[in-house]
Amino acid sequence: MTLSESQKKYLRGLGHQLKPLIIVGNAGLSQSVLAEYESTLAHHELIKVKLRTDDRSSRDEMIKKLCTAYYAELIQCVGNVALIYRANHDKKAHKRLRIPSR
Repeated sequence: MTLSESQKKYLRGLGHQLKPLIIVGNAGLSQSVLAEYESTLAHHELIKVKLRTDDRSSRDEMIKKLCTAYYAELIQCVGNVALIYRANHDKKAHKRLRIPSR
């Protein structure tokens, strides 16, 4: 899934008011964190993930793993908070997050 810049801008606007739903601590991406991430992303479609790490490269690796392993797209990363989107086509049409067309 590839989003255009205008679609990402729209999602950034929606994500501005969101609070982080997943917090990754110093232990990193454990199986329980990944299971919670998967279910939360499936339910909300657009979530914020807070990564508590001092190392920039390990933070970027964790974000990359979260996006590639679960077919999600990174919308924005500010500091240690990442805004991630994945459409859920199993939800009813009126309950899905609607983003503008390209």
